[in-house]
Amino acid sequence: MIDDPDYIKRRIAYVDTIRTMHKNKRLIGLVGCLIGVLILAWARFRDGAPQWELAAGLVVIGFSWLLFAYVIFARTRYVRAHPFEPGS
Repeated sequence: MIDDPDYIKRRIAYVDTIRTMHKNKRLIGLVGCLIGVLILAWARFRDGAPQWELAAGLVVIGFSWLLFAYVIFARTRYVRAHPFEPGS
């Protein structure tokens, strides 16, 4: 365990930087998934719903998951390109 307060501050700042990356995109992805599920539920339980509503819900959910995957990929690339170095 490292007791150096300077090291701990740098490490916390590094982790906070990574956590805040693409925060808006993650929020959009979450809201998109919720909207897609609501569209699916609305189309499924409504009498006489057209087929395109089900497809639209699936497209919205798929796009949201692709956004999540992009954020994970981008954050991973950042961490690999900027590893935490205790001496810096």
